[in-house]
Amino acid sequence: MKRNLLSLVVGAAMALSMSSCYTYTFTVGSGAQSNVQVKKMNHYLIYGLAPISTSNPKEMAGGAENYTVTVTHTFVDGLLNALTWGIYTPTTTIVTK
Repeated sequence: MKRNLLSLVVGAAMALSMSSCYTYTFTVGSGAQSNVQVKKMNHYLIYGLAPISTSNPKEMAGGAENYTVTVTHTFVDGLLNALTWGIYTPTTTIVTK
């Protein structure tokens, strides 16, 4: 019994320590030509299953034909997720023109 409990605790600790944030990057046209960045938060509920409001990278680019889009979890996004126990799960979209 004790060994099973220890295995369960070790397994849970490993699973929690191996979780990570993701970063998704894609390029439109030739990619970013300068370091001008526009950031906007995306709002989701229940671990990202229900979107409330998401950003539009094309609008954020402001008519630029070449830009790079990165969708990521910032430290603040992760903190908000942890404080709400996953009920509110924001991400951040960064458009580099």
